[in-house]
Amino acid sequence: MKPNVQYEFHHMGIPTQVKKGEEKFSATAGIYTSDNPGKFRIQWHRFTDDTPLHPLLRELPHVAFKVSDLSAAIEGEEVLLGPYEPIDDFHVAVINDGGVPVELIQTILSDDEIWQRAREGQGSLYRKPAA
Repeated sequence: MKPNVQYEFHHMGIPTQVKKGEEKFSATAGIYTSDNPGKFRIQWHRFTDDTPLHPLLRELPHVAFKVSDLSAAIEGEEVLLGPYEPIDDFHVAVINDGGVPVELIQTILSDDEIWQRAREGQGSLYRKPAA
């Protein structure tokens, strides 16, 4: 953690090979995502065989934190993914933290807005790739 960056827990993602409820598919990332029906923000991630995502993301659970400054948070880190904008107004990078993927998020959106946009497929993550 960087002393000049504020971190706030956002969610946890868990890889699975089993379909878990209603899934949203991203052809770009080769990933199916579904929300756990419990009280806490947990997502299930199921991957296609040809996903371009880093093996750490496919194999290990990850924790996600909202950060006050994404650029500062990833400075000097091994970046596995991003930074990119998977959902409109939601900026993300995933770093390797000692062999564990950690997602870092910078956004002005409320949690309700984030989860609603994800459910509705609003953002580049859910747009079909150009042919």
